[in-house]
Amino acid sequence: MLRQVTLDDIRPIAIGAGILGTGGGGNPYLGGLHLASVIREKGPQTLVDPFALADKALVCVVGSIGAPTVSIEKLPEGTEMSRALRLLEEHIDRRFDAVAIAEIGGANSMQPLIGGLQAGIPTVDSDSMGRAFPEIQMSSYLFGSSATVAPYAMVDAADNAAIVPSAASDVWGERIARNIAVSMGARAGLVACMMSGAQLKASGVHYTMSLAHHLGMRAIEAQQQKSDVPQVVADVLDGRVLFRGKILDVNRRTTKGFARGWVRIDGFTPLGPPTGQCLRDPEASGGRLDIEFQNELLIARINGEVVVTTPDLICIVTEEEGEPVTTEVLRYGTRVAVIAAPAPAQLKSEIALEVVGPRAFGYDVEFSPLPGGVIGRRPGSG
Repeated sequence: MLRQVTLDDIRPIAIGAGILGTGGGGNPYLGGLHLASVIREKGPQTLVDPFALADKALVCVVGSIGAPTVSIEKLPEGTEMSRALRLLEEHIDRRFDAVAIAEIGGANSMQPLIGGLQAGIPTVDSDSMGRAFPEIQMSSYLFGSSATVAPYAMVDAADNAAIVPSAASDVWGERIARNIAVSMGARAGLVACMMSGAQLKASGVHYTMSLAHHLGMRAIEAQQQKSDVPQVVADVLDGRVLFRGKILDVNRRTTKGFARGWVRIDGFTPLGPPTGQCLRDPEASGGRLDIEFQNELLIARINGEVVVTTPDLICIVTEEEGEPVTTEVLRYGTRVAVIAAPAPAQLKSEIALEVVGPRAFGYDVEFSPLPGGVIGRRPGSG
């Protein structure tokens, strides 16, 4: 696993986390620029093996909350994470020992590195999703655990700050935080979900920063070798290339603090007689793919038939380079490959599916898990 994050690690993490983010988590390129500026100022950030944490260590979860469409228009002030962290420390009258990752998606994979560096504490190589989700209660740290979303602290790019000392439930914690985030311009820094080292070890999706880095490195190598990058990405994630085609239409709107909508992709047409072979993958080409999203890609249908649903990962990458395509930059005419990958085991329990399964998002379909999976495994464990 990674022991520290340096300037050289930013690009592979941005690529890997952008893919794992299933379209959400914020723009990884802009997040990488922010992280690079902090590393140049303060040096590399230490990354801690989750099982090296003391059981009594106090950990908080760090990330941005809001709509990813806003994140490319409204840049951060730069210290939101560390200011929110210090504000919560003042509220509880205790210092944190480490920060954990809210989600390993996009720019949100980098916020705990930035916040940890600015606060002078390490980042744990563990997140709560193994992907990204739109709402803060959708966290493995909370499934069947005594940890709660509140108390939490939020700050924006100006001088606005808020402490929420308690909430009736984690869902209510999300609702309150979302309304505050909307009032802050649909983008804010959030520090929440305090827990012990023992709780993190028991509930986290571990080694996901290391996985993002490994995935990005493999993608970069495949780019340099002119290989089939989407297939390499699918192989690393124990998934498959679901579809290849061109974006035909996008419907996207920013509402109630989320980016909501759908994207339609037309499959590459066959070359025609005499062979009838498709331009790329005969099994994944042709037809039409529709994906709906709420910040993240949630459900995919090929020719009207559901083929993948949350919590399994639906990832869109550019067809040639395998670079992640987040929901805020979906554009007509872009040639893409869509990858489906198995979710980590922590998201497939009965308790978890009530929160992150298709019915949690209003889809009246059963979750049919993809086989296999590598997300959350210790590096080198096979």
